[in-house]
Amino acid sequence: MDAKRQEMLTRVGSGTPMGELLRRYWMPVAASCEVKTQSSRRVRLLCEDLVLYRDTAGRPALIEEKCPHRRASLAFGCIDGEGIRCPYHGWKFDGAGTCLETPAEPEGSTLHQRVKATTYPVEELGGLILAYLGPPPAPLLPRYDLFVWEGVLRDVGVAELPCNWLQIMENSVDPSHLEWLHGHHLAYMREKQGQPAPTHYRKKQIKHGFDLFEHGIIKRRVVEGGSEQDDDWQIGHPLVFPIMLRVGSHGQHRFQIRVPVDDTHTRHYWYACYRPAAGSKVPIQEEIPVYEVPWQDDQGEFLLDFVDGQDIMAWVSQGPIADRTREMLGSSDQGLAVYRKLLVDQMELVRNGGDPLGVIRDPNQNQIIELPQEREKYGQGASFLAESMEMGHARYSPIKHIVRDILTAK
Repeated sequence: MDAKRQEMLTRVGSGTPMGELLRRYWMPVAASCEVKTQSSRRVRLLCEDLVLYRDTAGRPALIEEKCPHRRASLAFGCIDGEGIRCPYHGWKFDGAGTCLETPAEPEGSTLHQRVKATTYPVEELGGLILAYLGPPPAPLLPRYDLFVWEGVLRDVGVAELPCNWLQIMENSVDPSHLEWLHGHHLAYMREKQGQPAPTHYRKKQIKHGFDLFEHGIIKRRVVEGGSEQDDDWQIGHPLVFPIMLRVGSHGQHRFQIRVPVDDTHTRHYWYACYRPAAGSKVPIQEEIPVYEVPWQDDQGEFLLDFVDGQDIMAWVSQGPIADRTREMLGSSDQGLAVYRKLLVDQMELVRNGGDPLGVIRDPNQNQIIELPQEREKYGQGASFLAESMEMGHARYSPIKHIVRDILTAK
């Protein structure tokens, strides 16, 4: 890959080709439980510094961090009724960016009518707060199945990673790493620590397939001892364009959402949805919990005894932005070629004024979007459940014991 293509694919600021493509999609900015009524928090998304807050009625809003008056941070502002008030001089802005008050100005001043703060639409769905930073009119927030299923438990893992979003997403179309990184290497690391080695991840993969569909790319595989009649090939699982991967089986379903903070940082969400067999009782969740997924020990070394820690090592060790001008690709890298071409094609579509892949504007197409997902992953049965929970991010979940109970109940 030449340096020009590398820049085009990795830079996400406003006005860049990739930045303009990504701004056509809704992206998580926080878990709902992280922003209480009358509270605020800093958010950085696509190279923009913003403040997310809830007004006194509990409605979320997203506004530029710097006050239009003297550029003080609104992150320290007071939540006042339907808006946020700058801590420096008390200028007040509502969720649409309208300046409602300029207290120090003389009575009758119309200055506030000429002031506008940058704000972006936000919506809540499935325990997440999502934002749209693109041009109006905003498309519909996609109602993907995991966000709207009933009779399930959910939790949200999160990690802040010091690397570009693309090297994380490219992992999603690199199925051969599963056998080696999560099979052989994970076994090596866990055996050194006296822990049980993985049994399911080590299966040799003998065939891969990548097919475009209306929401992204369907990934298929055949593992040794299996065939094209298996779920892994017949159904597969999707990369939901442009920044999500959907994985799981046996009642565990997950979105991995890779949110570009800026060019060299990514906020990674593991959005998990636990769905037991029909008829099973599921506790009512008053609040969907969020938890941190650690990836370094006390000495700053990578944690390599679980699947997601291994992935993070592979992503972060490539550097802040992987140098693709020096990569040597092989025939097993077919998925990268498919994904990169799709990104380039969709950037061009946006440049010509079109809606890119997966953007939804028809409410009739957005009641619930059921995505394909293999049921019997790697041709295995429910024994995969215990191993995947112990060797994945879910081992840090505050509700892991409840999840294990409801998914294994007879």
